[in-house]
Amino acid sequence: MKATILVIEDNEKNAYLVTFILEKCGYQVIQARNGENGIALARQIKPDLILLDIQLPVMDGYAVARELTRNEDLRGIPIVAVTSYAMPGDSERILAAGCVGYIEKPINPPTFVAEIEHYLPADKKGNALRREP
Repeated sequence: MKATILVIEDNEKNAYLVTFILEKCGYQVIQARNGENGIALARQIKPDLILLDIQLPVMDGYAVARELTRNEDLRGIPIVAVTSYAMPGDSERILAAGCVGYIEKPINPPTFVAEIEHYLPADKKGNALRREP
């Protein structure tokens, strides 16, 4: 079964790159361009993983992560920040908001899938590498 990954990213080029890489590796990707839409989609589809930009219109990624982790139906979904925030204290703020980890932008395409798979449930890892019998 394919893992479903919700990408909450307002930058079209970043969203395209992440989606391209993940779909090429066999993942189903759903996109949201702002935090409110991302929360609504998360409630609707209950993805296996959420990749969350921190700088978003409408509500920032910190607020989105806090809202998602307050929701009993969604709090078990791992949220990984994908962000250019790499200053001292940023990682602590990201984790305190409810993210389980973060990946710095710009992403490194050759290692990106391995990085996100660290956060996927065990039965959803490596979908692209498995062959159906």
